[in-house]
Amino acid sequence: RNIPWWALLASIVAAETSSATFLSVPGLSFAKSGDFRFLQLAIGYIVGRTLVVVLFLPAYFRGSLFSAYELLERRFGRSTRRIASALFLVARNIGDALRLYLTAIVLSKAMGMSLTSCIIITGVVTAVYTLFGGMRSVVWNDCLQFVVYLVAAIASAVILLQGIPGGFEQLWTYAESHEKLRMFDFSWKLDDPYTFWAGLIGGTFLTLGTHGTDQMIVQRCLSARSQREAGRTLILSGVVVMVQFALFLAIGVALACYFDLHPPAELIKKSDEAFASFIVNNLPQGLLGLTLAGVVAASLSSSLNSSAATVVEDFGSLLRMNDLAPAKRLRISKLVTLIFGVVQIVIAIIAAEMGLTNSVVDNVLAIAGFTFGILLGVFCLGLLPFRISSAAASTGMLAGIGVLIAVKFGPQYDWPLFKATVAWPWFPVIGSITTFTVGALVTPLFPRHDGSVENPAVSPI
Repeated sequence: RNIPWWALLASIVAAETSSATFLSVPGLSFAKSGDFRFLQLAIGYIVGRTLVVVLFLPAYFRGSLFSAYELLERRFGRSTRRIASALFLVARNIGDALRLYLTAIVLSKAMGMSLTSCIIITGVVTAVYTLFGGMRSVVWNDCLQFVVYLVAAIASAVILLQGIPGGFEQLWTYAESHEKLRMFDFSWKLDDPYTFWAGLIGGTFLTLGTHGTDQMIVQRCLSARSQREAGRTLILSGVVVMVQFALFLAIGVALACYFDLHPPAELIKKSDEAFASFIVNNLPQGLLGLTLAGVVAASLSSSLNSSAATVVEDFGSLLRMNDLAPAKRLRISKLVTLIFGVVQIVIAIIAAEMGLTNSVVDNVLAIAGFTFGILLGVFCLGLLPFRISSAAASTGMLAGIGVLIAVKFGPQYDWPLFKATVAWPWFPVIGSITTFTVGALVTPLFPRHDGSVENPAVSPI
């Protein structure tokens, strides 16, 4: 709790940005029917962060907590805490592995190396610096990465604009004629991820889950000097993320205009590859190196430290680590850091072998929505004025998982008023509401004495 708020601001933004934002978000506006509607999601991000500051930060700063899921043990018992921790570990490591895969694509194009080799190199570098530096290393590296990738993005945008003969005026005309400037869509289409309501409601619920219950973000907040500085950091990070989204979407529109005037030598099969193709084939040396550094920097904001902390703190008693000396626990956490580094590399290689067809940023956000909506629901159960048993909370989480699996993978039917297909921004809404509702309804069916620990400092939340 001694890192300045501005460093944590850069760290949180860098942690959210990743190579998925750097390469995949421009692809959203580059696509044939692409526009600025993705920016609606950032509105929900700001609303969600504000609610996190009001609802969750006071509880975190009232107690000496190292894991977000310690709150769940105080309120519901150890089993609920472990289920929540396991969900975090699955979601965060799959999402980061997909970011690692996307970074390796552009490195492979630029360096002429195999995709698998680039995945391994990037993954090893991330694991090594996290292993030696810990959380402080992660935060300060995030600050450096934030500056590098932002400068690289702005420089690339300038080069793009210089490659358009008519400059900004021609780019604006192109954007208007191809309907690239549309930002708001107020239709109620559940199968469209880029409506205003999906962005506002889905983005709010997603942010409540990721920034209120995600150990990677909570750990950064707990590094702040005070609750006030942590709250300021969270809200300002939402504003910075919105500006970043606007920058990368503008780059996507400029890419569409540029390639319309200068068709690429190789056909761009996926919109995610458009910016990578421009970087490798059109940037001058020097700037190419800076931009590649930006791409790699955006992927290196590590969740490995947070994953290791979650295992040691939340599963320590199960693995009989609680009675070990602090030095030995630290050695174990370093070993776990390496293990998660290997796990992310393996998942990234599997993704490369499968050859994802959808936007990587959509896949990453869908995974986050699937998991953190459920975590949000169980955290909100802790806000109720009466005690919820561990069995009731766990039942709610299992119900949320079951409903989301049915929504995502079950049979798709066309109903009279809407299509049964549900876009990913609604996943955290459905998951959190199902978890909360079922957990509250089944409470009378389970005994309330379940081993949870009363602690006036943090309970009730």
